[in-house]
Amino acid sequence: MKVLIIKLGATGDVVRTTPLLNRLDGQITWLTSAKNTVLVDGMKNDLRCFSWEERQRALDTHYDLAINLEDTLDVAQFVRTVRCGEMFGAYVDSDVLLRYTKDFARWFDLSLISAYGKQKADALKFQNRRTYQEMIFEGLGLRFAGEPYLLPEPLETKLSGDVALGAEAGPVWPMKKWAYYDQLKQRLEGEGLTVNFLPKRSSLREHLGDVRNHQCLVSGDSLPMHFALGTGTRCVSLFTCTSPWEIHDYGVQRKIVSPLLEEFFYKRDRDERATTAISVDEVFDAVISHLEALVPVESSVVVR
Repeated sequence: MKVLIIKLGATGDVVRTTPLLNRLDGQITWLTSAKNTVLVDGMKNDLRCFSWEERQRALDTHYDLAINLEDTLDVAQFVRTVRCGEMFGAYVDSDVLLRYTKDFARWFDLSLISAYGKQKADALKFQNRRTYQEMIFEGLGLRFAGEPYLLPEPLETKLSGDVALGAEAGPVWPMKKWAYYDQLKQRLEGEGLTVNFLPKRSSLREHLGDVRNHQCLVSGDSLPMHFALGTGTRCVSLFTCTSPWEIHDYGVQRKIVSPLLEEFFYKRDRDERATTAISVDEVFDAVISHLEALVPVESSVVVR
């Protein structure tokens, strides 16, 4: 069986799509953005990974199954050129009209190309209680059973400690940037803990190594969160404007949901109330609870 997967970005969304590789057999070709190829290439035998810029290379064969998880016109137009037996996900039925197959309606009904329009799609997204993996697996007639992320070997870095802080948020989601990381760092260091802000890295594998080198990560709904989930690193994740229910916690995540989540749900502007609605005390207590769970009963280490 030959399968084509198209998932370009964001990087965290690529990572959370990799559980599919645990269930799909045969030769798999994955198209992704150039920066994400390092996260996919070599993750499975019989897997080819091409960047979007190299997409013509993926047209060298007939696929039994093509899966398009992007919701943009240029990708859908490319899919029209793919020779395949079955098509799942987003496609274009004219030069400008984006649609999606019924199998993937549960996911794309919540997206920017929802048949219901963005306002209704956001309302449905807020009501949804199924994880991304559950919806994507279901679209292919599979049942998600906790299959893990597949990640490359992290690069060794010198940054390590008790708690990593993933404080950055991109320009698309400014309200993901919680306001109190500095205060949290001071509180935790007052307990004798080593706390580091995650630096920008030129390599995603270095960034992955930084996350793995800590006992706990505090971040928003972001790439570091997905790296923590993929490496089994305990994490405290703050949800200020995106869905906490779409994230499978893999038994290592504590979700803290803003009391103002509904007001700011999937809004992409900036409002200080969204970034300050979660208190330092709540996050501090969650981190300490996570770290205490790592301390053996017989240990003489005391975490206050």
